Amino acid sequence: MNLPHEGSGWHTPVPAGHPAAALLRAEAVRERCAAVMARVQAGDSPLFEWHGAQLAPCAAYVADTVRRAYPDLAVPYHSRWRHFEAGGRDRWAGLQAAAGLAGDARECARVAVDLVIPSVLLDAGAGPDWRFHEADDQPPLTRSEGLAVASLALFAAGTLSDDPARPLRSDAAALRRIDAAMLGALFQVSSGNPLLGLEGRATLLNRLGEVVEATPAVFGRPARLGNLVDHLFALATDGRLPAAELLALLLRALGPVWPGRLSLAGVPLGDCWRHPALADELLPFHKLTQWLAYSLLEPLQAAGLEITGLDALTGLPEYRNGGLLLDFGVIAPRHPAFYTTRWTVDALPIVEWRALTVAGLDRLAEAVRAELDVSTAAFSLARVLQGGSWSAGRRIAAERRPGGAPPLQLESDGTVF
Repeated sequence: MNLPHEGSGWHTPVPAGHPAAALLRAEAVRERCAAVMARVQAGDSPLFEWHGAQLAPCAAYVADTVRRAYPDLAVPYHSRWRHFEAGGRDRWAGLQAAAGLAGDARECARVAVDLVIPSVLLDAGAGPDWRFHEADDQPPLTRSEGLAVASLALFAAGTLSDDPARPLRSDAAALRRIDAAMLGALFQVSSGNPLLGLEGRATLLNRLGEVVEATPAVFGRPARLGNLVDHLFALATDGRLPAAELLALLLRALGPVWPGRLSLAGVPLGDCWRHPALADELLPFHKLTQWLAYSLLEPLQAAGLEITGLDALTGLPEYRNGGLLLDFGVIAPRHPAFYTTRWTVDALPIVEWRALTVAGLDRLAEAVRAELDVSTAAFSLARVLQGGSWSAGRRIAAERRPGGAPPLQLESDGTVF
């Protein structure tokens, strides 16, 4: 399989024996975050404390949030598709119907992948001041929902297609042509409507186009994101593919998309940062790629591909899940300045907080299931997140701070948060 990596000959494969391969997997995220958690629980961290007694009230709050939104506990997966339904409108169903996709399950999945991959990459935090006006008779949308609907409008307009006769595609050539001015116009950005990390978002789409073009074994010729569907079906055994394998493929195939990050022997490590708790100091999270994996579940399953072992994936270390644990005092900074400092994503306190979030979400999920009296099999981590910790993080933020701001301040470049 020809999978790209950066450095000398950066479009060559990432061999299974390459040292970076061990970091490009969900197991590495969970194992290494657990090492950070152990250090904190032993009292050896100068940055944070773990207050396990606060997990119970936090779990009760999450369970209450689940019951409010899903009284029957029929919680869907945590994914980008929920944001496309903002305001109770199923925009994806409308797009499918308008394009006449209902009769071809495989092509419908390709189009869904064409839509959701760029949308996920564009999903880093929008900031508190940005709004997207979908229609004059509708209230403006903000944050993740606004970004989702804006990205759907971008896609539906044919902006990401290189074939005017087939507008609902994401082709490498079109992705490479996107620039900040074009994206800003489509996302209604202005001096009075600022969007954080606009340049970074455009760069991500450009790099996505370059990487897709350079990986024909996965994305075909001409290079199209939706061709990933056919590649995944070819990898499956009896129509089944483990979630861990799905994520590993995405990490290896899309790794070079992330700019200016750490690399190991020429291979970019993506959402991976330094922390002294690890012997090699490398701590991966792969937040957006895992968010993408979660967001691929529904279109792949609708096309007949069963994704198994979902709990191999981890919780997502971002400001709603991690903010929830901060707001309940489960994760407690040793220094009050943590809350007033504006942090960059590579700052050690942020790296450690994210690691504690990943490890903490596994523990929180167990406690939430106990509150709801459901099994792990019936209520996967993907459902806990949706029902769930992400929603509860937003809910408590709205109760505690104007505008629902998270409890910490982050400097976003549009590629992580």
